[in-house]
Amino acid sequence: MKFQLFKVRDLFAPEALAHNESLRRREAWELPVQFLPEISAACRAARIQFVCTPFYLAAVQELFPYVSMYKVSSYELLWDALLEECAVTGKPIVLSTGMATMDEIRRAVEVLRQAGCKDLTLLQCTSAYPTAPVECNLSAIKNIRQACRCPVGWSDHTVQPAVLYRAIHRWGASLVEFHFDLDGQGEEFRGGHCWLPHQIKPVVEAVQIGFTADGKDEKVPAPSELPDRDWRADPSDGLRPLLKVRRELATK
Repeated sequence: MKFQLFKVRDLFAPEALAHNESLRRREAWELPVQFLPEISAACRAARIQFVCTPFYLAAVQELFPYVSMYKVSSYELLWDALLEECAVTGKPIVLSTGMATMDEIRRAVEVLRQAGCKDLTLLQCTSAYPTAPVECNLSAIKNIRQACRCPVGWSDHTVQPAVLYRAIHRWGASLVEFHFDLDGQGEEFRGGHCWLPHQIKPVVEAVQIGFTADGKDEKVPAPSELPDRDWRADPSDGLRPLLKVRRELATK
């Protein structure tokens, strides 16, 4: 479960805030730091990991006692100081790559690793809210994985099950991030990039079922097929079942 820890006055420059009232209104979205222990405890009780995105330097240490890992936003990919602050903690890091070029991604990865990051996952991401499927560029998952030698996942803004299935089962996304709204009443839900419970539940279940279908590399008959093997066409005349079964039937 991922949250965000930001302070609007430390997130946007004064010039941006002065000319954009909608940015100033985001102060109502700020997560109080005093909520962190309770969120962490609730996540532990539910046996899920508490993850949070720090958007100011001091947030990294404020989160340190509570989070399992840090998530760094696409918008902060160029901010070396924040990357380093997260890396020196030794905790796992997930970094989104929306808007970035491959050179920018490589540079961010180098900064993280030079600062001590040993457990890094990158997320292919299109920072559009919502994202059209044709702009997802899921095939970049493979290229990022090869270039940066680390696991790569998908940060979703499409709310399209087919995109998640494709990211996981075709391109091997090791982690999927998505925006989640409990009841459609959240401030960002109207933007069209948030999943509701009844939408994401069957997707998660379908992905889990999909993994059970992998089986083994060896081509062998499935247990459910065994009774039908003798009812294949006999190579001598092309008729079903095999001759040995016909002989057995003839004696009955």
